[in-house]
Amino acid sequence: MNWLCVVAGAAIGAPLRYLTDRGTRARFGPAFPWGTFAVNAVGCLVLGLVTGAASAGAASAHTQLFLGTGLCGALTTYSTFGHETWRLAEGHRPLAAAANVVCSVAVGLGAAFLGVAGGEALWG
Repeated sequence: MNWLCVVAGAAIGAPLRYLTDRGTRARFGPAFPWGTFAVNAVGCLVLGLVTGAASAGAASAHTQLFLGTGLCGALTTYSTFGHETWRLAEGHRPLAAAANVVCSVAVGLGAAFLGVAGGEALWG
């Protein structure tokens, strides 16, 4: 049953990441990896919420596997973040590469902390 929760979450998260990337590229162009930035920020927020709910005893193990491991695992992408940052630097855009790293880490950590606090406030 555990693996089915992970697969079901991933079946939702992976297409969401793909569609988000396509949508942001169509809207903002390919100059900056807004799609990866967005899915990583949202994934950090959702995983924070799940963590807050779990610490309050409101998220079952299956919910954590579905949302945390499956959905967030397939939605977020560290490898694409690294690859896109490298391509920015390689394309003679070091400030954009640095901004991608600093903003992704800062926004991701902020979203995770906000999610945990929100989850504990909602279900604690």
